[in-house]
Amino acid sequence: MSIGLPFRRVDAQAKVTGRARYTDDFTMLGMRHAKYVRSTLAHGRVTAIDCSEALALQGVEAVFTWQDVPDICYRTAGHAWNLDESKRDVKDRRLLTDHVRHYGDGVAIVVARDPLTAEKGAALVRVTYEPLPVMTDAHSALAEGAEPIHPGGNLLRQSQIRGGEPEQAIEGAPFRCQGHYETPVVQHCHLESVTCYAYMEQPGHLVVVSSTQIPQIVRSRVAKSLGLPWANVRVVKPYVGGGFGNKQDVLEEPMAAFLSYKLGGVPVKVTLSREECFLASRTRHGFHIDGELGMDQDGRLLGYRLDVLSNTGAYASHGHSIACAGANKISYLYPRSAFGYDARTFYSNLPTAGAMRGYGAPQVVFALECMMDDACTALGLDPLAVRLANVAREGDVNPVNRKTIYSAGLPECLRRGRELFEWDRRRAECQSQTGRVRRGVGVACFSYGSNTYPVGVEIAGARMLLNQDGSVNLQIGATEIGQGSDTVFAQMAAQTLGVPFEQIRVISTQDTDITAYDPGSFASRQSYVAAPAIHEAALQLKARILALAAQLCHQEVGSLTLIDGYVVLAGAPDKVLMSVAEVSQNAYYHLSIGGQITSEVSHKTTTNPPSFGCTFVDLSVDLDLCKVTINRIMNLHDAGQILNPVLAEGQVHGGMGMGIGWALFEEMIIDPKSGVVRNPNLLDYKFPTITDLPPLECDFVQTYEPQSVYGHKSLGEPPIISPAPAIRNAILMATGVAINTLPITPKSLYREFVRAALIEEAPHV
Repeated sequence: MSIGLPFRRVDAQAKVTGRARYTDDFTMLGMRHAKYVRSTLAHGRVTAIDCSEALALQGVEAVFTWQDVPDICYRTAGHAWNLDESKRDVKDRRLLTDHVRHYGDGVAIVVARDPLTAEKGAALVRVTYEPLPVMTDAHSALAEGAEPIHPGGNLLRQSQIRGGEPEQAIEGAPFRCQGHYETPVVQHCHLESVTCYAYMEQPGHLVVVSSTQIPQIVRSRVAKSLGLPWANVRVVKPYVGGGFGNKQDVLEEPMAAFLSYKLGGVPVKVTLSREECFLASRTRHGFHIDGELGMDQDGRLLGYRLDVLSNTGAYASHGHSIACAGANKISYLYPRSAFGYDARTFYSNLPTAGAMRGYGAPQVVFALECMMDDACTALGLDPLAVRLANVAREGDVNPVNRKTIYSAGLPECLRRGRELFEWDRRRAECQSQTGRVRRGVGVACFSYGSNTYPVGVEIAGARMLLNQDGSVNLQIGATEIGQGSDTVFAQMAAQTLGVPFEQIRVISTQDTDITAYDPGSFASRQSYVAAPAIHEAALQLKARILALAAQLCHQEVGSLTLIDGYVVLAGAPDKVLMSVAEVSQNAYYHLSIGGQITSEVSHKTTTNPPSFGCTFVDLSVDLDLCKVTINRIMNLHDAGQILNPVLAEGQVHGGMGMGIGWALFEEMIIDPKSGVVRNPNLLDYKFPTITDLPPLECDFVQTYEPQSVYGHKSLGEPPIISPAPAIRNAILMATGVAINTLPITPKSLYREFVRAALIEEAPHV
C-alpha cells in the first residue's frame, strides 16, 4: 500500500540541498539580457520615444519599441483552448504598447550583454507621454463618458447566475440581512520571481525555458503572439519556486521568444525584479460585494444573493472568469437555499489582476460568511449551530448545476471542530466582556471544486516506462510547482502497479515536445485529474509485465499479480516467481521474446466533486492598541481520502498562513489618483513571516468520493478561503464591530473603533 502513507517528498532532498535546478540556475553561452522601459504614469499615450542614448551605450545590442513588435493582440490567461470562441479569454495585450494602461506598463525593451548594462540602457530611453484620465475604481472607470482603457469600453463582461428564486426567498423571509464587503488587491509574493529565457535551436524553432505553471498553454500563446505554428515552439519547465496562480498566466515568455527570434536565435533572458513583479505580473482581483440574505427565526437560510464588482486592472488576463468561478465554487456550500449572483468585471488603471490561490472563492466566501454571522448576531443564534443546520449533506443537489453531492464531510468537520476546538466553552467565556482586551471566537465554512469541468476541458496524460533494473519512470504532464504533486503521483503509480514507492521515479521537468499533454497546475486539479491517467497507465504497464512474466514462468497470465515488486501467484501471494527487475532484464535482453515495456494514457475527466471545510479561531483584540492576537486557529477539511497526511498538513498550513496574511496584513497600497503602487517590495508590503503566525492546527474528515479513482478531492487552494471570515467574525464577537473591509489592520481597527465609540479619536497634531 502507498496511498495514505506519509512518504517523504520525492523532491525534498534536491531542494533542501540546493541541487534542484530552477530556471535561473541554467545559462547558455552568449546569453543576452533584456530590461523593460516602463511607463511613469498609469494612463496615457506615448507621443515620442528616443532610444539613441541607449543604443550608444557599450554592450547594448538592441532596443525595441511598440513599433517593432507584431501587431497581434493575444491572450495571457492560463486556460486550456476552448473550441467555443465565445468562451475564450479576451485578446487585449501586445508585447509592447504606446497606450499605457497602468503604472509600469512596457513601452520599450533593451537587450544587452549583461543585466546591469540592460538596466542602464533602459534608464537612457527618453519617453514623452500625453496623459489620460487615471481610473482606479468602478466609480470612475464605469462612469458615463469615461475614457476607454480598451476599445469597447471599460466594462469587460457581466453575468448572472441563479439557483432557484433568491429574490422571492429573501423578500418572503422573516429576517433579512444586508452588507457591503470589500477585499484588497494583493500580490502572490512567490520567492522565485518571474523569469524565463528563449533561444532558437534550429531555424524558426524556438525553445522557451520558464518558471511556469502552464507549459503547454505557454506554448500556444507564444506561437499566437508571434504568428508562428504551435509546433515551432517548445517550452521546458524546470523546478518552480512557487506560483500561487501568478504563473498560471503567460507572462514574459512571448517577449523572450520575440527577442531571440529577432536577434537570430541567440539566447535572451527576461527576468522581472521584485518591484516589477508587483507592477507588471499579476495580482488578486479586488472585489466590492453587496450581499443580502433571508433567514427564518430558527436560523434556516432561505436564500441569498451577492452583487459583485471585480476590478481586473489594466488588462483582462483571467478577467471575468475569476468572478464567475467564485460563484460556481460556493454554490455547493448551502445547497438547500436559493442562490443569486450578479457579477461585473471592469478594466481600470491598476496593475493587471489574474489567477491567485482560491480563484475568486476567498472574496465571495468572505462576504457570504460575514453576512451569515451578521444574521446570527442579530437573531441571537449560535453561528456554529446555524451552519450545521444549513451546510451541504450527502445527497444534496447543487441548485445551480443540478449535480448531486456524493461526499460531504462538512457537517462532521463542524462537529469535530466543536469538540477539538472546545467551541461551546470558549464561546461562553467570551460573553459580556467589558475590558480593554476582549476575546472572541469565530467560525467560517467553504466549498470548492476539484477542477474546472465543465467550464474547461480536463485532460491529463501519463507515460510509464519500465527500466532495466525494475524501476519505473513516470512522465506526467501535470506540473509540480511546490505543492507535492509528484510525490502523490508516485504513490498512485506504486499502489496500482504493485511495486514499492521507491521504485517509481517521477520526471518532474515538463517539455512540450516530449511530455504527455496536461494544461497545467491550477484549480486544485492536479491530483484529481491526473489520477485516472496514472491509474490506467499503471494498469496497462502491470498487464504487460505480467504477460511477459507468464511466458517466462510458463503460467497463465490470469493467475499472476504483482505485490511489492514481485510476480506472485494471485491465489498464493507468498509464492514468489520472479522479481519485476528480472522480468525487465528479460524484456530488454532475452534473445527472442519481450521488448521495452511502456504504457501511455491520455484521459479526460468529466466529474468535478466539491471539497469542503471550515476554520475555527479564538483571538484577542486590544482596543487601545488596535491589535489582533490569534490565540488559536484550526482548519478542518473534507478532501476525500487523504493521499499523504504529511503533505496534506503542509498544504493546509501554507494556505492558512496566506489566509491570515490576507485577513490581517496584506494590501497593495495604490494611490487612487495617480495609480502609483506605493509599496512594491517585500519590505513595505507586509505579509506574515513565521514569527507573525500563531501555531497552525488542522484535521481531516476523510470521506470517500466515489467519482474519484482514489477517493480523494481537492486540497491545494481551499485552506486559504475560510480563515479571513472566521477572523472577522471573531472580532465581531469580541468587540461588537463588524469590519467588512480587508485587511483588518491596526489602521482600519482604529477607524472602526473610533466610529463605534470604543476608543477616543487621537488629537490631530
